[in-house]
Amino acid sequence: MNGQPLEPTARIPARNQRRAMDWSLVLASQGIETAIEHDAQSGWALVVPGADLERALEAIRLYEAENRRWRWHQPVFKGAVWFDWTALVWVGLMGVFFVVSETRGGLREIGLMDNAAFAHGQWWRLFTATCLHADLPHLALNSVVGLLFLGLAMGRYGPGVGLLAAQLAGAAGNLATVWLSGSNHRGLGASGVVMGALGLIAIQSLGLLREHPAWKRYVGAGLAGGLMLFVLLGMTPGTDIVAHTGGFVGGVVLGAVLAPFPTLAQRAGLNLGAGLAFGTLLGCSWALALLRATAA
Repeated sequence: MNGQPLEPTARIPARNQRRAMDWSLVLASQGIETAIEHDAQSGWALVVPGADLERALEAIRLYEAENRRWRWHQPVFKGAVWFDWTALVWVGLMGVFFVVSETRGGLREIGLMDNAAFAHGQWWRLFTATCLHADLPHLALNSVVGLLFLGLAMGRYGPGVGLLAAQLAGAAGNLATVWLSGSNHRGLGASGVVMGALGLIAIQSLGLLREHPAWKRYVGAGLAGGLMLFVLLGMTPGTDIVAHTGGFVGGVVLGAVLAPFPTLAQRAGLNLGAGLAFGTLLGCSWALALLRATAA
């Protein structure tokens, strides 16, 4: 049986599959038919018509010369979201304090943030005030938003480290009211802790700069997004804006310290210690508040 004679072909070796695919696109743009071929012994190669071999080699040479100093393959940012449901423990703790404060009315008075009392040495109010809420809607709002932000912060930094950092940021928010709100200021609520968790989330992308310095835009975008959420949630008229701002800034500062260490969430011992420190801090603060109230 007679047939058309096969057109001679030529084989252009390539270092790997990626290089072969890049070259095939170059040749296709020049109208040169090509096929990618792989052989276990000789490796990857392009198969082109023999008549087009010289033109194909010249196109590849020009492509390589043009892109020699340009990074054709750039690293791609792949984000991930880790949510730690241990944040429900914090929500439950806030609920317990609310129930106890409803049945024992004096608890709010001895635990709320009172700048005048703080000036007389009652420093523990920085922490006890973050456990109290004025009413059920106040508790519900902080619990819902706090579960989201704390869950994300604890997922990123670890359950113990994230919770302790958010608590310290909340205390920083109360401390800001001492400096900026005057001696007559009195307040309570966990919103400073919630805003602190938001600050931790907003700055967490700072850790990307350690491996990819060119990714500054992701850090800026994360901080801008966190700032936008802060304005929407933390600057509501009638709320303690100073405490919210102090908590958010405190979270950003603490997050900037922690973000360069990406493995915090996997360090079980460190998170256990941080969780115990959180419990000890609140326990000692409330013990001092109750002892002071009993002595009075």
